[in-house]
Order: sequence, then structure tokens, then C-alpha cells
Amino acid sequence: MLDDKTDAVLMEVRRCRLFNHPSDRVKVIFHPQFLSPSSPVLPMEYDEFVHGCHLGVFPSSYEPWGYTPAECAVIGVPSITTNLSGFGCFIEELIPNPADFGIFLVDRKYKSAEQAIEQLTGYIHSFTKLSGSERRLQRRKTELLRNVLDWKTLGYAYRKARNMALQMLPKASSSASRPGSASSKAPSRPSTGRSSRPAASRPSSRPSSASAKGKPVKTTT
Repeated sequence: MLDDKTDAVLMEVRRCRLFNHPSDRVKVIFHPQFLSPSSPVLPMEYDEFVHGCHLGVFPSSYEPWGYTPAECAVIGVPSITTNLSGFGCFIEELIPNPADFGIFLVDRKYKSAEQAIEQLTGYIHSFTKLSGSERRLQRRKTELLRNVLDWKTLGYAYRKARNMALQMLPKASSSASRPGSASSKAPSRPSTGRSSRPAASRPSSRPSSASAKGKPVKTTT
């Protein structure tokens, strides 16, 4: 890290006076790098690190899907996510009470920021009060989501979405080439030959496993 004085995470840690003193009830490990077996600090794979955790906390304000809570679930680690993430919405529609399976949803869609913070705090505090046997039971229930999150299931949805997009492509092309459409008019200035839209990323021929290797660690307190 080039300048730790301006790092947002470390600034908040200092503001809360979390200096890892023996008397501190909260200890912080800040590791802003990819996990790798060759790392001198945490020499392990990402899924190994997750398996050693009790709870994953990912209170995203927006996430198109959100692999991190899904990866926790596959390994059997309960997690906190929000109803503004794709994964959170997916679980909310799939399961009547996601908390029974170790997925705790923070309502960031309809609650205020303060209410969402209180809800998040309540989830974490309640989890810390669980006994060892209660946590083990929770993990076994969370592992039941493994089949739902398997690529054999999710891959079907990906292929279906891709086919729907391909079916829409001819319609988009024909509407763009109609006389009088915006794209058929002459440009008002010479083209630079550079596309105005970013090139779409080419999908992999095979999806990665649920627990991606080399994934950055998200810091939770």
C-alpha cells in the first residue's frame, strides 16, 4: 500500500480506535491483496480461508449477482447480503425464510440507511451469541443450498439468458438500420474510428467453480 494514511478502510479503523490491543473485543485483519498459497501473510487458497470463517458479511448497496455470499453458502458458511444484490433477490424468491438456511438479508431497498445499519448490527450480534453446536447446525443447513447453486442449475439460466439476448439481436439490428433512425443519419463530425462503447468481455467457455481462486478478501469488522 502506497499511502495508508488516506486509505478509507484504515481511516475508519483508526476512527473506531480498533488497534488490536489485547483488551479490544474486535480484532481486525486487513489484507487488501489476492489470496494465494505463495502469500507470505496468508498462504492459502480463497476457499480455504472462507472455510475457516464463521460468517461472511457482504452488505452491498448494489451487486449484479454477488459471488461472495454464494461461495460462502457452497462451503457451508452463513453470510449476510442485501436485497440489492442479485444473489439476495434470487434467494429471497427461492426460499420463504432465507435466515433458516444461513442467508441473512439486509433490507437496503425499502429501509433507510440507519434502519439497514441497525438490521445488520442485529444480525451480527445475534450470530455472535450462538453456541458452537448451534453454529454447526447452521452450517449444515447452509450446505443444503449447494445443489441450488451448482453450475448444473445456474448454467441453465445463463444459457437461457444468452439465447434470449441472441433472439433480440436481429430486432435491434433491423431497427437501427431503418431510414430516419439515429444510427442511419450521417455523423455531424468525422469519426475517430474508435468505438463509443466499451467492447463486451468474451465469456469463458466454461464457468469457474463456485469458490474462485485468487479472489480478494473483503474486510469485515
